[in-house]
Amino acid sequence: MTGEPRPSRAEAEAAVRTLLRWAGDDPDREGLVGTPDRVVRAYEEFFAGYQEDPADILRRTFEETDGYDEMVLLKDIRLESHCEHHMVPIIGVAHIAYLPDHRVVGISKLARIVEVFAKRLQIQEKMTAQIANTINEVLEPKGVAVVIEAAHQCMTTRGVKKPGVNMVTSRMLGAFRDDPTTRKEFLHMIGPR
Repeated sequence: MTGEPRPSRAEAEAAVRTLLRWAGDDPDREGLVGTPDRVVRAYEEFFAGYQEDPADILRRTFEETDGYDEMVLLKDIRLESHCEHHMVPIIGVAHIAYLPDHRVVGISKLARIVEVFAKRLQIQEKMTAQIANTINEVLEPKGVAVVIEAAHQCMTTRGVKKPGVNMVTSRMLGAFRDDPTTRKEFLHMIGPR
């Protein structure tokens, strides 16, 4: 992404050792000896979204729908991301709907799109737009709606320390933006928040 070569695993582990020393601990003590390896493996999992192309996930669609043209909604898709400002967890749920235009996509693909964008350093507003924009560009539906509700550990465990606060973001495209009835139906279907 930056144009620079990706650091080696050894360099990543050395960086973790540096952070452990910076925090005031000894990376060579028994409890921390394996920590650099464990942290790098965890980061491979946390940030796996950089290794996938979200558009490719949506390319396989189905056209045998018998004319189905009503809303397709997948709600309460759990997401775990990391704040790009503090690298701490963002935990919440996403709700995705689209109005098909002659083709549909397997519902697991919608959950995978959330996963790909969540497994990158993020801000919630950008992630919401990325999910909606990708679905809109690849599927070319009549409309797309995405709502994300999440707790940000950068706000609940540090800084202002306000636990119990969720941030809600939305992106409405096509019929969900232009038709108040369609938007209202979507919001009703995801339920009171």
